[in-house]
Amino acid sequence: MSGFLSGLGQRLAERWLTLLVLPGAFFLATATAAHTLGQTRALDFPRLTHHITHWARTPAATTVGGQAVLLAAVLAAAAAAGLAAQGVGTLVQRVVLAAGWHTWPVPLRHWAHARVVRRRTRWTAAQQRYRQQLDADALTLARDGYRADPAPRRVAHHVLQRIAPEEPDRPTWSGDRVHAVVVRLERDHHVDLPLLWPHLWLTLAETTRTEITAAEQALTRATTLSGWSILYASLAAWWWPAAPLALAMALTARSRIRGAVDTYAQLLEAAARLHATDLAVRLGIAHTGPLDPALGEALTRQLRPRPSPTSDGMTN
Repeated sequence: MSGFLSGLGQRLAERWLTLLVLPGAFFLATATAAHTLGQTRALDFPRLTHHITHWARTPAATTVGGQAVLLAAVLAAAAAAGLAAQGVGTLVQRVVLAAGWHTWPVPLRHWAHARVVRRRTRWTAAQQRYRQQLDADALTLARDGYRADPAPRRVAHHVLQRIAPEEPDRPTWSGDRVHAVVVRLERDHHVDLPLLWPHLWLTLAETTRTEITAAEQALTRATTLSGWSILYASLAAWWWPAAPLALAMALTARSRIRGAVDTYAQLLEAAARLHATDLAVRLGIAHTGPLDPALGEALTRQLRPRPSPTSDGMTN
């Protein structure tokens, strides 16, 4: 037991150091440079070196006690910066996925609604172009007996997918990527994924849950990176080199968020399609073959909570 606790403590310490302290220490170093150099001497690194050397020679930094206090203060400040980045990243994740945008405050809700309308208009036009290309290719095959060049069809499909996999319902691509899983399972198999998922999760194999958890963690790390980009952007008011650093972080975070969301959505859909029949067996639902609309409706009926009885129907 002591070995397990020791190993657990070591892993937690490593995660604390990797996720909070090291990024926070780099942020503190950048903030120190911003405070010391300012905008007028933003790239005067000899000046920064001079100030650091001067600070290192102060009595508080030359004694063992002073060094211990200084180290503790730096670690605490770095951890606080890391927690702040994680907090901002959590807000970014909620905005990016936009699952509950209908309940956002009025200005944000109006902005989200306008974006949904614009994205839906663009998606409808792109879908029409894609369908027209499909019809043209089918006509070429029927009339001339050969397959048309697939490049225009692929381009049209790529343009459609860049807007949203299904008809937009959320103000962001990432939100619609996850929402598309719900739409497809409802349309193809009559499965209510939000209702099904908690029960399905408990029946999944450990390897499957590990893959999904890894995708969730990748999304969290990506949104935390976006949180760091916002914190670095705040330093640009005092030190302009922080701006390109923040921009690079933001672009990297955007790419990683999209990749993580796409992987997460694929795993959700695959898990539901592959393992819904296993859940049906656990629930005692008789079914043979793969997931189909009949099984989806049976699962929904089985898992949906019954309404409370009315007072007239209650018995003492």
